[in-house]
Amino acid sequence: MGAVLRLHYNGGMKKLAIIGGGAAGLAAAVSAARGAAGGVDVSVYEADERVGRSILATGNGRCNFSNARVDAGVYRNAEFVAAAFDALAGNAAESGDPVHAFFADLGLVWREEGEGRLYPLANKASSVLNVLRSAAADFGAVEACDRRAVRLDVPERPGGRFHIRFADGAVEHADAVVLATGGRTARELLPAGIAVSGTRPVLGPLRTATDVVKHLNNIRVRGAVSLAGPGGQVKAREVGEVLFRDYGVSGIAVFNLSRFAEAGDLLLVDLLPQVPEDGCAGFLHARRKRFAADGRPLSREAFLRGMLLPAVARAVLHEAGLAPEAPLANRDVAPLAEALKAFPLSVEGIGDERQCQVRRGGADVAAFDPRTLEARAVPGLHVVGEALDVDAPCGGYNLHWAWASGILAGCAATARFRG
Repeated sequence: MGAVLRLHYNGGMKKLAIIGGGAAGLAAAVSAARGAAGGVDVSVYEADERVGRSILATGNGRCNFSNARVDAGVYRNAEFVAAAFDALAGNAAESGDPVHAFFADLGLVWREEGEGRLYPLANKASSVLNVLRSAAADFGAVEACDRRAVRLDVPERPGGRFHIRFADGAVEHADAVVLATGGRTARELLPAGIAVSGTRPVLGPLRTATDVVKHLNNIRVRGAVSLAGPGGQVKAREVGEVLFRDYGVSGIAVFNLSRFAEAGDLLLVDLLPQVPEDGCAGFLHARRKRFAADGRPLSREAFLRGMLLPAVARAVLHEAGLAPEAPLANRDVAPLAEALKAFPLSVEGIGDERQCQVRRGGADVAAFDPRTLEARAVPGLHVVGEALDVDAPCGGYNLHWAWASGILAGCAATARFRG
């Protein structure tokens, strides 16, 4: 067990309690402590034995901490996120992205990879965590680990204090609180008047009917994937790599679609995304004609050789109802084109929750002022990061939201004390 810190009210000094020492919580701690310049007691309470463990696990240990081209439109509750980003930009002392400026001030150096993904130059998530922890300590914020908050009592009257009750029976008091625990835990701590939707893991692999995928385990294909509801309407579409697993499918394209997928949906994998749908039959007829010019016998399986891996070709032929060894006929082109452009996989749910990067759901954003992330009905209570009903695709967007919301709430909390 880590050291237990008991921090008490110190005369006229205000106290800001940050519950949760993940990405959003640490950003709030740095922002608040820097803005307070020693005039506010800033404490981070973390249930784990150390802060920032979730940061170390991101990006396969490399930490895709942001994106060079962040767009509020890719987020769930985009209008709320856009207002928060605008507020943060309005508070910034310089132009450019405030989150990127925040990390530049802390000394982090990074590089850009494909699709705008930003990674620390050291290629280690620990370098991101190190600059955050060092800055928080330098500005006077205190870490209190092994402190699992189990209840938050809000002030009974204006100007009163919050009471934070912990699993070990201790009680701490604060003049303001930043709740940064994530959606599942936030539900237990938020006041009853704030609506909180149930959370579910997303940005992870999908489990599908296994009669097809079990023969394709560990095979990768690059294509386009559409997610269609039971009525056939397309919910979302992604282009990228798909990794077949014995339980379903994985890969970034699938991760992004998992945000919208429900049991009973269909994944339609386009194995020839470079060929338009209305031109696929013509493409296949031209290919058949080219093969026929050599005078060689052509089976259906041989026709797909050089286009698809053998196991994928057999799966496509099975979907099209065509025996692999039979000669390719003109009438085979239509069902083959359909299977190539919309290879169907029936969604049953999330494939492996341990691989999911975020949880969808959390506190209803309507209950919060996007300029401060303060609860409209509970002055002094700010909710940030994944505890709010905000999520986004892969690419650094979710961590960007964690940093941005933490910085915004930390600034707002100390500004409230000053004002």
